[in-house]
Amino acid sequence: MSVNSLFTKSGYVTAPLANGVGRYIPQCLRMTIKFCKSHGGSRGVREFIENHLVEFARQNPGTVVYLKPRRHRSPVVVAEYLNEGREWMPLHDMPCEEIIKWLGVLRTSAGYGEMHYRSYQHTDTPSIQGPWTPFTHQPPEKNIMTFPNDACQDPPLLKPSATEIIKKMYQNQS
Repeated sequence: MSVNSLFTKSGYVTAPLANGVGRYIPQCLRMTIKFCKSHGGSRGVREFIENHLVEFARQNPGTVVYLKPRRHRSPVVVAEYLNEGREWMPLHDMPCEEIIKWLGVLRTSAGYGEMHYRSYQHTDTPSIQGPWTPFTHQPPEKNIMTFPNDACQDPPLLKPSATEIIKKMYQNQS
């Protein structure tokens, strides 16, 4: 167990409020953008407010955007969600385009933040081989091949598919 997992919340992966089973409910309630009117690190935030804030608010009517000017402080955005979660992100010296992208990320997230996810299943003797994937028992030469490749043959023990059987029956008829 790492030290980080001692201090992070833990929980199960669930859909908040059965979201998407009837209609979509945006999880981000409000965003508070705190910035300084004269600080150099707030230049990108001020540009976003002047040029893109009205369009952002028009495109996202379910999210309330508050502006809070503060003197001589670095800019931050605080997003508050339906599950009473809060995410805080510094915007110091970020250009306007990057701020638009990060606000989109905060707007579409569910507000759980960093969480150690638990599983509903548990075993006392976990597998030491790791999880199975379709590529587990494949030869390593396939990693550098380009497909389709004639040298790569199917395994001889593989039974023909139903489609191949029907194709052979059709060819035998004619």
